[in-house]
This record gives sequence, structure tokens and C-alpha cells, in this order.
Amino acid sequence: MADKTAIRTDAAPAPAHTFSQGVRKGPLLQVSGQGPVDPATGEYLHPGDVKAQTLRTLANVEAILQAGGASLDDVIMLRVYLTTRDDFAAMNDAYGEFVSARVPSGVLPCRTTVMTGLPREEMLVEIDALAVVTG
Repeated sequence: MADKTAIRTDAAPAPAHTFSQGVRKGPLLQVSGQGPVDPATGEYLHPGDVKAQTLRTLANVEAILQAGGASLDDVIMLRVYLTTRDDFAAMNDAYGEFVSARVPSGVLPCRTTVMTGLPREEMLVEIDALAVVTG
């Protein structure tokens, strides 16, 4: 049975609580939910701008994927959590722009989008990822 390894990078925000940025076990890599946080300062960015928050959040997800030996092309599932349905179109545009440009295989990850409350009032979006690392 493969060992479980915590993934850690300074290129993404440090976890605020008792969890890992990501965990890899065998070929599976799970990235914890990320938000629009500057990794260097811990500051929540782009208040009220879900498009900018989505791009920052995906950059944080991507940094953890890379630290675990993966890319967005290895992702099989992204889960997006939004605080309001009104932000769906703007999030979807930013998401499509970011993800499509980073998936050279052309096989986009599966996605679930859920409307829910999030841990911080500043957060309009949170995203996590599941990848299968083949290299």
C-alpha cells in the first residue's frame, strides 16, 4: 500500500487550520479547498470581484498540484463553491479562461459547482481538486 504524503509549497497559502495543502497517496493527489489568498501575505484579495478571486484561487490550486508533481491536465475533478448563484457566470468565464489554457490534452476536468456559505466573509469562491499523477 502506498504511503500518504503531505504536499507543501510556499507558492500557495499556508493552511489556516489543521489540514494539509494537499495529500498524495499513490497516483492520487487531493488539493484542499483554496481561496483568493495571497501566498506571501495571507491577505484575502479582490473583495467583491469573483472573476479575480477565481483566477487567484485557481493559481493557488495549480501551485499545490505542481508541488505534488501534477498539472491541471492531470486533474480529473474540480469542485467549485460559490456564495451566490449571481456569481456563476463571472466565475465560469474566469474558470474557463484559466483551465482551458492549461489543459493541452483538451480533456477538461469534471466539475461540480455548489452554492454555499464559506468560512470567510471575503471569500466569494473556494476550489479544490483531485488529480491522478502519472509521472
